[in-house]
Amino acid sequence: MDALIQTVAVYAIPVILAITLHEAAHAFAAKYFGDLTAYSQGRMSLNPVMHIDVFGTIIIPLLLYFSTNGEFIFGYAKPVPVNFGALRKPKRDMAWVALAGPAANFVMAFLWMVLALLLVSLQVEQEFFYRMAQAGLMTNLVMFAFNLFPIPPLDGGRIVVSLLPNRQAYQFAKIEQYGFFIVLALVFLKVLHVWMYPLMSAAQWLLQLFLTPFVLLLS
Repeated sequence: MDALIQTVAVYAIPVILAITLHEAAHAFAAKYFGDLTAYSQGRMSLNPVMHIDVFGTIIIPLLLYFSTNGEFIFGYAKPVPVNFGALRKPKRDMAWVALAGPAANFVMAFLWMVLALLLVSLQVEQEFFYRMAQAGLMTNLVMFAFNLFPIPPLDGGRIVVSLLPNRQAYQFAKIEQYGFFIVLALVFLKVLHVWMYPLMSAAQWLLQLFLTPFVLLLS
């Protein structure tokens, strides 16, 4: 129980921010490209309550944490409603709306890296803040890579639908009704790791490259 409390304390803020800004980014992009559905429902918000799904964000991760001794955790937020038909160029803009969420996680991962660098530069001694910065980095890298997996309804799946010719896109989009179960099976069987680890490593390498000027500035 102590381990769970410590884990929750370290990950609470990073996870809430990662989920909230990911979903708000989808809503913002949808509004930018012409669909006001999410905006009219208050989903273009930085209020976490608007995006947290009690079952998918809290209950399922906790049940999996206890049943697998913390080895297997899976969850999801409340999806942002998007009327793709209302977008100015539905097929093209679908990709941008989908990409907005992972892009937000990529930016947040970079900001957590900047925070960790500042903690070192300011010689902050409290280990808790370093652990939180690391949790923020890893949470956002995981969300970035996971959501780009090319199976609908994940963001990567919607990007694929946007890029495929119309007939193939229509057929591929039919997978969405089974997508959640496919993804859950791939996570449980650890097949998704083959996709996520290389993508997370590449993203972290790129983030460290972007961080170089800050390192030189604070050194």
